[in-house]
Formats: sequence, structure tokens, C-alpha cells
Amino acid sequence: MKRMHWFTLILAWLASAAALAGDLKPFILSTIKPAGIEEGVSKIKSALSSAGFTIVGEYAPKSETHIIVVTNDALKTLAAKSERGGFGAMERVAVVKHNGALEVSYTNPTYWWNAYRMAGDIKPVQAAMEKALGNAGQFGVEPGLSASELRDYHYKFMMPYFTDVDELEEYDSHQQGIDVIEKNLAKRVDGALKVYRIDIPGTEMTVWGVGFTQSAAADKYVLDNIDHGAHSHAAHLPYELLLDGKQAVALNGKFRIAISWPGLPMGEFMKIMRTPDDIETTLEDVADPMGRVKDDENGF
Repeated sequence: MKRMHWFTLILAWLASAAALAGDLKPFILSTIKPAGIEEGVSKIKSALSSAGFTIVGEYAPKSETHIIVVTNDALKTLAAKSERGGFGAMERVAVVKHNGALEVSYTNPTYWWNAYRMAGDIKPVQAAMEKALGNAGQFGVEPGLSASELRDYHYKFMMPYFTDVDELEEYDSHQQGIDVIEKNLAKRVDGALKVYRIDIPGTEMTVWGVGFTQSAAADKYVLDNIDHGAHSHAAHLPYELLLDGKQAVALNGKFRIAISWPGLPMGEFMKIMRTPDDIETTLEDVADPMGRVKDDENGF
């Protein structure tokens, strides 16, 4: 028993050392092994709450897939220090039945902190997430990426970087932007679903997690088409809409999806070639002061 305990500690140390050395991958497999989705959700919520995280939202983008989103004071402080840091103000956890087995995975804090070019020290968040959920190893790309590669990431030549955001709408004030976006999410414009909202203290940054249910933007459509690896990438969901001052912006889908699947071949991306544009269109409608409910014309 003692030998097994030390073996587990060594594995955890090796996983953490790899992250610090720069071999970074987008997701971490949890050591939690639930018997079912509901049990997994309950255990995750309890573990994260005990570790000082606040659960800000959850949803099921498809059957046998449940996403939990959390934040804490440290994440919000990092967001406040960073340009458009609201994109990285949360961590996401997925409980998924994938390839016939149930698994729990979560966003790798150090990976996303670098990908979103954030300032400050992410190590306390990394330690808290790993303590709460365990670390059975990173996954999502082979080999992993270095911090410098992530901070200058784009998928291919002529593809967008982190800074190449979709500019959705400009408002007269930050509060007007909040009011418009909240109203349109409540109306389920284009089938968009409000999963969470986080206000970044001391700033005029507010970020929403938006679930998509229509067109090629639909979360289920993306997962069904490209989430076929050894472990699920469902923890990349939901998508962020950021109100930064008076401007509503979103990460370009060709960056946001690629940073979640950096090892995916171009041929696989072609299966969702309409998705980035449909995501942008949906978020433009959500941010539009004249936002309207649109029927799903494409049947997804």
C-alpha cells in the first residue's frame, strides 16, 4: 500500500515537472473515477468548492457530456492584470462518456494562461486544480508546446493569433453592453445559451460562457465531428464572449478551436470549416442591440 502511495506521488510530480519544463498540453486527465455522470458531477463540485473555487455555471452540450465552469479570486486577479484577461478568468471541467468509458478532465491552467498571454503567477491555480481533481497526465497534443510557442500560437500560416479577435459590437457604455448581452442571452438569440457570467473586479471586463445549439456553431456538431481522440476535448467548452470596456469581442474561431485541438490534422478541421463563421455570426447577434431570435436554418 505504501509503495502504491509513493508511486502515485511520483507520477504526480513527474506530471507537474513536465508542465513546468514547457511540455504543455491543453487538458489534464483527473484521477477521479466516478461510476456515472451524476456521481462525477457531484464529486467534482464538492472537490472544487473545498479547494476554494466558485462554481459559476454548468451545462450539457450533448448527451453523456457535462461541463462545469469555476473561478476563484486568483484567476480573477490574473485576468485583471492581463490585456483581455477575461478570456482566462475560469477553468473548465468535463465529465464525459468517451470511447465507451467515463472520464473526468479539465483545462490545464498553465497551458491556457500562456495561450491567452496572461500576466501574473498561475502556479497557485495549477496547484489548487491538481489537488482538487488529481493529475493522471496531460493530453491534447504530441509533443506538448512550450510557453513561448503558446504565447505566439497560430495553427498555420495566415491563421489568426490570440490578438486577432472578432469585434462584435461597440456600445455607448459598459453597462449598456451588459444589458444588451444579458437580454439577448435570456431570449436565446440564435439558440445561444448562457452558461456563466464572470465580472472581473476593478475593471470594465465581463465575460460570458455561451453554449451553441444551432448551425455549424453547435457544440454537439463540433464534438461529433472532431472529438475522436483517446480522450475527449469537451472541456474546451463553452465559448467565451468578452465585454472589454465598451467593446464586445470574441476569440476568432480559427484560433479558439485550434488552441483546443493543436494536434488535429487540417483534414479533420475541414469537417467543421463553417463553424468559425457561424460562431462569429451567433455572437454578433447576441451582442446586437437589435438582437433577434433566429431559427436554425441548417438543422444541426
